[in-house]
Amino acid sequence: MEERAYVEKCWKDVRVGDFVQLQCNETIPADILLLYSSDQNGICHLETANLDGETNLKQRQVVMGFSSQNTLFEPEFFQNTIICEIPNNDLNKFKGYMEQPNHERIGFNIESLLLRGCTIRNTEAAIGIVIYAGHETKAMLNNNGPRYKRSKIERRMNTDIFLCVGLLFVMCLVGAVGHGIWTESFSEHPPYDVPDENGNFLSPILTGFYMFLTMIILLQVLIPISLYVSIELVKLGQVFLIHNDIDLYDEEADLPIQCRALNITEDLGQIQYIFSDKTGTLTENKMVFRRCTVDGIEFSHQENARRLETHKELDLDDEDFAKLQHFTLPPMNIERPATYKQRTMRPLRRCQSARAHFQGHTRNRSLGRCDSNQSQVAFSSTIEKDVTPDSRLLRCVREAALQTENLSPFIHMKTSTSLTDFFLALAICNTVLVSTATEPRQRVTVPPPIKPSGITLEKIHQIFQRLKLASLSQSFSSSQSSSDLGTSFSAKNTEEHLAALDCCDNDDCCASSGGDELQGKGSTDIGSASLDEVFKSVTNSSLPTDFCYEAESPDEAALVYAAQAYSFTLVSRTPEQVTVRLPQGTLLTFDILYTLGFDSVRKRMSVVVRHPLTKEIVVYTKGADSVIMDLLEDSAKADISAEKRMKRIKEKTQKHLDYYARDGLRTLCIAKKVLNEDDFQKWANFRREAEAAIDNRDELLMETAQHLETKLTLLGATGIEDRLQDRVPDTIAALREAGIQIWVLTGDKQETAVNIAYSCKLLNQRDTVFTVNTENKETCESVLNLTLEEVRKNYEVEKPRRKIFGIIPTSFSASEAPSPEFGLVIDGRTLNVIFQGGLEEKFLALTKHCRSVLCCRSTPLQKSMVVKLVRRQLKVMTLSIGDGANDVSMIQAADVGIGISGQEGMQAVMASDFAISRFKHLKKLLLVHGHWCYARLAKMVIYFFYKNVNYVSLLFWYQFFCGFSGSTMIDYWQMIFFNLFFTSMPPLLFGVLDRDFSAETLLGLPELYKKGQNSEIYKLSTFIITMLDAFYQSLICFFVPYLTYEDSDIDVFSFGNPINTISLLTILLHQALEMKTWTLFHVVTMTGSVVFYLVFSLIYNAACVVCNPPTNPYWIMEKQLADPTFYLLCLITPAIALLPRFFIFALRGTFGPSLILKAQQLDKLPKGQQDLEIQKLRSRKQTTTGASVASPASNDDLDQNISHLCVSPFLHPAAAAVSHGDTESQGLSASEVNPLRKRTPEGGYYFFNRWAEEEGTATDSSAGPFSGHYPLVPSRVTNPGQDGGKQTKDSANNFNHGSHRRSVSAVTL
Repeated sequence: MEERAYVEKCWKDVRVGDFVQLQCNETIPADILLLYSSDQNGICHLETANLDGETNLKQRQVVMGFSSQNTLFEPEFFQNTIICEIPNNDLNKFKGYMEQPNHERIGFNIESLLLRGCTIRNTEAAIGIVIYAGHETKAMLNNNGPRYKRSKIERRMNTDIFLCVGLLFVMCLVGAVGHGIWTESFSEHPPYDVPDENGNFLSPILTGFYMFLTMIILLQVLIPISLYVSIELVKLGQVFLIHNDIDLYDEEADLPIQCRALNITEDLGQIQYIFSDKTGTLTENKMVFRRCTVDGIEFSHQENARRLETHKELDLDDEDFAKLQHFTLPPMNIERPATYKQRTMRPLRRCQSARAHFQGHTRNRSLGRCDSNQSQVAFSSTIEKDVTPDSRLLRCVREAALQTENLSPFIHMKTSTSLTDFFLALAICNTVLVSTATEPRQRVTVPPPIKPSGITLEKIHQIFQRLKLASLSQSFSSSQSSSDLGTSFSAKNTEEHLAALDCCDNDDCCASSGGDELQGKGSTDIGSASLDEVFKSVTNSSLPTDFCYEAESPDEAALVYAAQAYSFTLVSRTPEQVTVRLPQGTLLTFDILYTLGFDSVRKRMSVVVRHPLTKEIVVYTKGADSVIMDLLEDSAKADISAEKRMKRIKEKTQKHLDYYARDGLRTLCIAKKVLNEDDFQKWANFRREAEAAIDNRDELLMETAQHLETKLTLLGATGIEDRLQDRVPDTIAALREAGIQIWVLTGDKQETAVNIAYSCKLLNQRDTVFTVNTENKETCESVLNLTLEEVRKNYEVEKPRRKIFGIIPTSFSASEAPSPEFGLVIDGRTLNVIFQGGLEEKFLALTKHCRSVLCCRSTPLQKSMVVKLVRRQLKVMTLSIGDGANDVSMIQAADVGIGISGQEGMQAVMASDFAISRFKHLKKLLLVHGHWCYARLAKMVIYFFYKNVNYVSLLFWYQFFCGFSGSTMIDYWQMIFFNLFFTSMPPLLFGVLDRDFSAETLLGLPELYKKGQNSEIYKLSTFIITMLDAFYQSLICFFVPYLTYEDSDIDVFSFGNPINTISLLTILLHQALEMKTWTLFHVVTMTGSVVFYLVFSLIYNAACVVCNPPTNPYWIMEKQLADPTFYLLCLITPAIALLPRFFIFALRGTFGPSLILKAQQLDKLPKGQQDLEIQKLRSRKQTTTGASVASPASNDDLDQNISHLCVSPFLHPAAAAVSHGDTESQGLSASEVNPLRKRTPEGGYYFFNRWAEEEGTATDSSAGPFSGHYPLVPSRVTNPGQDGGKQTKDSANNFNHGSHRRSVSAVTL
């Protein structure tokens, strides 16, 4: 502050305690506590894309006590003291308080903190005081980058360097001892041994020690220091090739692959375990509203399902897309006004995704207004926004809306209120920001005026009475015959798709069933005409603009769009008010009293509002069904009819939720609670105290939230589909063929995760799936023991069968190939028991035999603990892949972390080593680039060790002929240049460009990946063999010239020059043998190395007359090039040196043709023939592996021999189901331990239940609107011989026609 004015300063000059004024679109320079906003409600909007990549806006609230000031904030009058926590890197937490001069404390939290790096949006001016500056800001404290990881080859290489140091020590020791012995062998001192000034000679021991040091200097090239530099250069080249692979580029999002860690590319080729998130990783994270249940009545939204099917087929090229610019869906319903077919002129096209704009890229093609709108708003693709309403529910909503508007006394208000409350909750219970389609970043805070509708409320009331009287007389007559679920009535004329009211039991206004529907013609005509008259006029006066909704999560956006489809349109939102337009056009403005945000502990969010019509204080809550169902009001306290109704609604809703989960939908429960003024005031006081607290503030806030969210009334539930990403099943199948174990770690519901696992082929229909859910350590231990025992029995039975049929040849034997018939599903509570109870070893022993493992309801910490456990205990290479902030710890815990730049922001990408945009890219990244990077680098490292040992050994052998004096037969400059220039380029090019197989072969035969998994190229045995080969070659390269020139008068350098040349040729030809790919670059560098050596030697030997007296290399090369003996040596010696290696290669290809050699032969075939041969090879493998797995169930000997649980691999998939009820929760009966003693002859389905109490009530699995769905656990108990055939037939029908297939053996523990 200078002269009561703000001055411009550089960021580096901003200090703690400074007052900072920020304008719209400015970046925040420090962590600032918000004290003033130009917004009348004290709100400041931020875009946090620089921090987490999220494009949606976040709200920040001025500290309480400053938001009410209408005048501009004046810093000189600020006299408060601010106390806050010390700087930390937690972006989501911040607490402190402000002490006023009267010692009153005002608490604040992260909601009032503007973080450095964010951008001010939609706010003209904001003023705050700097809390943290510079390197103490939260953003800077988080700016550590990906943690350094050392690759497996690097760790192996460091060990081998120590072996080389040991070898160097031995060589130097031999030289020192040899020199000591050699000097002692003289009877008198030789003339070159000069005494010191006193005439004393050095003792042999001291002479040997000096020679030891001399030998270290001479032979130190044995330690390949240059290897580290070469590796970095090679990895840089590998990263360049990966980054420029067009197959790993996502055109839709305009994102290539990002290689954020340059030092672990080769680890991509050695992965044994993959840990994947589900939402956003295997799925799209595009939440699409699919179904809902209100008051226990299910609405299937078949019209919306048909729209989504149409959408799937519309994956078109640009030309087709241009032709279909005016494509519209056929109208489902003649009575539906245009408002409900939202923006049907927009084509439904998959490529419209918010992800395309995270990096600031823009698409080249112009898609008109549609694309320009969506480019700025997250979670607003066409597939998410356009919801086709269910015709029956739409009818009910309209009538309920009219009832609410008129508050008619003669109408059954319970259901109509539930319908209205349900959609109000969807529209209100969120933190969604509203903006207009024309100005997507300009927030709507004042609802726009509505033109007069031309129809009065009185007229609506009259029409409504006519409608009600007509339909009530019709529906009362059928009330006696209605079922529990209620009976739906519809028009005989199917084109109208109308559903009228059904007053089946004084409670249900609208009900649903899968059966046929009837309705009287008279009431149809009245209803159709009347409602059209009302709603058409309302539609004509609808709001002037479309709204854009900016949500913090895709779930929230989906629910708001669903409410909008039923004309409960969220119009504007401020921190204090939210306005919703009802179907009849009325605007309701609710006062927001409190908003309790979602957190992972409570698993729910609530909003407390004052209803504008009834003036009641209402709490709307939405959250996970596992939580909400436990918070419902105890029905025993209500009267008998209400108790029955509440109980029935809860049971039906739970049933629908189970079906939704089995359908792979994400479920949310919606509930409400009405508070009286006294209770609310008490709670509000409690809440204010908690907000002002500095100690235990989070715990107090949690306690107040939990105190409010009790005794709720259930309104309904929603099912949102998270669509599978493209080619996920294909990718998972290929990775599994490559011998990689895939685990899914998700926070989602168990049933949802299991169904996604089936749809993406993570679990197979033949698999036996063990489900372990327990909170008791003893139970968990006994269950793990029992399951492990059963799995091991089956594993032992399968082993000899596999050997007899010869299915797994030696080349296929990967590390501990697991039995592929088991899956394990485990929840977060059980994981806690396992980690705290010391059961990790048993858990891992079980998972080793499992094809797939699903950890559901797991927290971010549990995810990282599972990854660390597997990595450390099993000593395997792990890869984690995820897309959200909750996956960061898992990504950093694994050997390789991959982030997906999806819709959950960029936190995962920033913490990752590699970033891709789609899960399908993982296939090529691992199977092709991973394999290539490992093979190239492993061969290059081995080659460097070989090259150095080979060359240094020549100097070592020479010491035996020069009295271990440390002298050399090669000129020093040529020794220095040997590694630096003559042999440096070929290995680098080899490490970057060599390909042992083509990309097509590697993708066609994923088994080739096991070569890297088992570290076949570079391990201790290959290192030792290569070292022995290097010694052998150096002996040949030294002693063949030695024997040739023996007893001649050749000088030292004339003897050393042929050895140097032969060694160069041998080393380069050795690499030529190892190379699988020859390009122009390879030929040029190999021949160029030899030519450069010869040219350098000629020039150096000609120019160097007195370089190294008394022995000079003058004219050595020139003389030798004129000598035929030199040429003969250069031909014969490398051939003898490389003969054993070449001979072994030839033998291996002749007598032991492996899959690797077959694949190399396939690579040489033309493209068409190559594909045909790969198909033959794969089909042959599948038939051989299938021989033992698909043995007929009629094999009596097999049935007698195998008396344990998991015999599904030997049975055809049948659908008989056996459930063992009445089991004790702790004990296990004999029939449970060996359930096959009680199995039906047709059986292929076996259920091992510990949920006995849940299975006690036998209900018909085909009842209700889900008649085509196969239940997870059949509830009827069938004994052998009692209706067994009937149940088998029923179950088989469900199995064939249902959309949800279960595993042959689903075992629930």
